[in-house]
Amino acid sequence: MKTTILASLLATLILAGNAFAEQKMNDMDMKGMDMGKKSDATKQTSHNAVGVVKKLDLKAGTVNLDHEAVPSLKWPAMNMTFKVQSPDLLKEVAVGQKVNITFIQKRSGYIITQLSK
Repeated sequence: MKTTILASLLATLILAGNAFAEQKMNDMDMKGMDMGKKSDATKQTSHNAVGVVKKLDLKAGTVNLDHEAVPSLKWPAMNMTFKVQSPDLLKEVAVGQKVNITFIQKRSGYIITQLSK
């Protein structure tokens, strides 16, 4: 009996929360929103970093780097795997090499557009 009451109470709270959220969405003023164009936050901004190549995967078109901080994204130094825009970018580099990269953010992740020694 207690389980049934608790389950009913939980279901009621969930439904009430969903209704409240839906009402808030309906009350939003959409006039100032640009629904057709990319906002400044989603425009493709390029970022630069310096890193050391730790792993290359030519088939997958990825490179794993220990990169320095990226101030434009407020990222600390870290290890990260990036996809490359073109697999040709990986032909000139080797594991252990220090490289400069330029990358952008896409829905699929961060993509290196330029890579140089």
